[in-house]
Amino acid sequence: MHTKEEKLESIGRLLDIMVELRKKCPWNAAQTHETLRPLTLEEVFELSDAVLQKNDSDTEKELGDLLLHVIFYAKVAEEEGKYDIADIALRECEKMIFRHPHVFGDGEKETDAASVSENWELRKRMENGGKRHVLDGVPESAPSVLKAMQIQRKARDVGFDWEKKEDVWAKVREEVDEFEDELRAMAASGEGPVFDAARDRAEDELGDFMFATVNAARLYGLDPEVALSRACAKFRRRFTYLEDNTMGKGRLLKDMTLSEMDEIWDEAKAKGL
Repeated sequence: MHTKEEKLESIGRLLDIMVELRKKCPWNAAQTHETLRPLTLEEVFELSDAVLQKNDSDTEKELGDLLLHVIFYAKVAEEEGKYDIADIALRECEKMIFRHPHVFGDGEKETDAASVSENWELRKRMENGGKRHVLDGVPESAPSVLKAMQIQRKARDVGFDWEKKEDVWAKVREEVDEFEDELRAMAASGEGPVFDAARDRAEDELGDFMFATVNAARLYGLDPEVALSRACAKFRRRFTYLEDNTMGKGRLLKDMTLSEMDEIWDEAKAKGL
């Protein structure tokens, strides 16, 4: 591992490289916060993949890409006279010190993660004159499963949660029933505005069902984002096996019956794919 001096030197080198890129590379010079945003999202998802795959080499690489983006945003803001990388770091330092009085101040020493998490939310609300709402800070543009988890955790941290985790299943079943009721109403609604209204109601109930399912996962200590990602990866492996097996026999999927495809699908499952 590197010394603190070596770490600071490497960050300084990256800052110098960004200066040169902004001066001499037309593409880098043309970027703004708005054009960087979708690229940053890609980097976050690539980092997420590397973490889920437990690939240390790729995680290191993707962290570097994300660090470059932080420096990129800071450099653009510096050129506009708004703030620079030092302002970003100092503000984060102040925030971490304020939110961890049990570490940096005279506050009561916390001994468990749950207490730290609860006090973290309370300290966040004290910022900005205490005017923050509990759910402020949950980004609207976050993926919906992640957003649901964040909302539920923040509500939990102020005591708004199920008394017993088992109680959530009644809510899940209630939402399934309401979703099915709206699907039947949609099927019977014909066409036109009546169908559109029924479809909207069904979509609302689908959202309620999914939100309740995410809640159940949270209560049992499961990560629905990870679970769904695994399900997608599993489907991809099995469907790719189905495609490869079919093409290897000179056939096309669209020419096969569902039962024929299911037979090959089951082969993939038996192989542990």
